[in-house]
Amino acid sequence: MSEELTKKIPELIAEVEKVILGKREVIQLTIASLLAGGHVLFEDIPGVGKTLMIKTLAQAIHGKFSRIQFTPDLFPSDILGVSIFNSQTNQFEFRQGPIFTTVLLADEINRTSPRTQAALLEAMSEGKVTIDNQTYTLSPHFFVLATQNPIEYEGTYPLPEAQLDRFLFRLKIGYPSFQDELTLMTGKQQEPNIRRILTEQEVDDLKALVDTVFIQENVAKYALQLIQASRNHQGVTLGVSPRGSVAFIRGAKAYALTEGRQYVIPEDLQKILPAVFGHRIQLKNRNSEEERIAILQQIIERVPVPIRR
Repeated sequence: MSEELTKKIPELIAEVEKVILGKREVIQLTIASLLAGGHVLFEDIPGVGKTLMIKTLAQAIHGKFSRIQFTPDLFPSDILGVSIFNSQTNQFEFRQGPIFTTVLLADEINRTSPRTQAALLEAMSEGKVTIDNQTYTLSPHFFVLATQNPIEYEGTYPLPEAQLDRFLFRLKIGYPSFQDELTLMTGKQQEPNIRRILTEQEVDDLKALVDTVFIQENVAKYALQLIQASRNHQGVTLGVSPRGSVAFIRGAKAYALTEGRQYVIPEDLQKILPAVFGHRIQLKNRNSEEERIAILQQIIERVPVPIRR
């Protein structure tokens, strides 16, 4: 049963690849985050297909899709919902906000106020919202994919480190290759027919399967050594937190499953490390993305890989 189920993961990746050419690695990591029960932050330039990719993923897992365009004048109630008085019944009725969905695209999350950011991130963490002393549970598959403008853009509110930690992965789609962009420009790519690959129950079963993925003690120790290296690096003022270490293992298990394995290998940890560590470490030179990439590579190179027995 589990083997048949895991075979559907490459099908899901291929289905999303129909609309986003040449970005299999990003798609695979996004799906790994879904299976791990995490959320994804895309820090990227506009117009590279983030919205299209997210909508396609929602279709392929038969999930409800909602999109919120974050602006400076957005209020928490615009996201969560609001209680409205019904004069006919003399009672307040709760009108659900767009957060009550399966897949939520939070577009340009750093363009809105910290108060509104906090409302979303709290819901991401708790899986529920409380309004007027009434608690409402979100979908068990609630999956947030947020986009963030580079900080140097005007009119942005940088997410604090504690809130960035709520995202399992930080990813970047980037520009397409020459050939892929040529296909896009010339209109040679046909409008794809997106199939439903996974049912809600199958998503549930795959998430449960992530918990059963095996990790050897020496591989777990290797993961912790990588985390400690992030805390001790001379160019880092704030390393990966204990919450980040739990996310690292969870993400590695989910990634191993997308590779068709039910055990974690050191290469899984190396593969997801930039996506897990990138937004969790604080550099002494905070604005240098090139330095961040170099430091993450140094961490991988400096920590010895455990020998397989």
